Amino acid sequence: MRIALVTDAWYPQVNGVVRTLATIAAHLRQRAHAVEVISPDQFGSLPAPSYPEIRLALTGPRAIARRLESFAPDTIHIATEGPLGWAARAYCMRAKLPFTTAYHTQFPDYIARRTGLPPGWFWPAIRRFHAPAVRTMVATETIRQQLDQQGIGPLHHWSRGVDTDSFHPYHLPPDLFCSLPRPIQLYVGRVAVEKNIDAFLVNTHPGTKVVVGDGPALKRLRAQYPEAHFLGRRMGDELAACYAAADVFVFPSRTDTFGLVMIEALACGTPVAAYRVPGPLDVLKPQSGVMADRLEDAVAGALLLDRAACHQRGKAYSWEASATQFLAGLAPITRSARHASHAPIMAAPAPRA
Repeated sequence: MRIALVTDAWYPQVNGVVRTLATIAAHLRQRAHAVEVISPDQFGSLPAPSYPEIRLALTGPRAIARRLESFAPDTIHIATEGPLGWAARAYCMRAKLPFTTAYHTQFPDYIARRTGLPPGWFWPAIRRFHAPAVRTMVATETIRQQLDQQGIGPLHHWSRGVDTDSFHPYHLPPDLFCSLPRPIQLYVGRVAVEKNIDAFLVNTHPGTKVVVGDGPALKRLRAQYPEAHFLGRRMGDELAACYAAADVFVFPSRTDTFGLVMIEALACGTPVAAYRVPGPLDVLKPQSGVMADRLEDAVAGALLLDRAACHQRGKAYSWEASATQFLAGLAPITRSARHASHAPIMAAPAPRA
């Protein structure tokens, strides 16, 4: 199958969405599918306001049309609600091609945290984006229920996985960790306001707080919390060693749809402390994590959990199963739809939808 994957989240960004899409693409290619990724690095771009690491592609349906028609996909998946996603959506609607979408990010909450405006103001745009899709892929039952209440659907379950060859409990600890007061409380992820990292850093449970990751809030947090250790970006075995050496992984976000870092931590045998919100509600079980209204309570409870049980919970997530779910959710382009798509659409005016 020839699969076109359109995404506004791609390298050099480092986040759960990019890791998910890159890993799925690799697994699909291993199964002999041809995957064409259309991403911001292929176009001129501008930095996103307040988040320069994220690039916003400067393009439209015509450029997307040229790339898609050249590739001649059997199916089109639009992964994100950014400029490329909207351009691909416009092209598919004009060419009368079926497509699927995914809901990776709680955009209404994300934008609300950055603008101070109510999340409800942004749901109409999210509904409009996903409405023409044959189906929208979601990672968890909690998010499925939320989108269903917002009138978005049909919905298709697409979970996540973990690379257990890299993420396991048997890494040697980083040298720094050997000298830190225990318990070591670890955060991994984007260092940005929507991740609610301040809540992690102000929690009063004794021990040492370690932050792994990069982002626009890093400079402020380093200055505001000098007692914490900020290690910057870590990848591969270096990242897995941080997970495995920590006593508890703290997930303070209230806006994630899944939280890939949680299952990476669990696969390394590290219990998770989190708020009782979407993401943790679906990923964590009583044996592998503790959710509470106060992070101090969640940390205290998580430290009592059996690390072997955490490891088993993390291993339960498979990228092979995730790739199979993704394939099952795609919408094939029929021969008649492909023929109709070659009508002269390139000079048509941009749609208002």
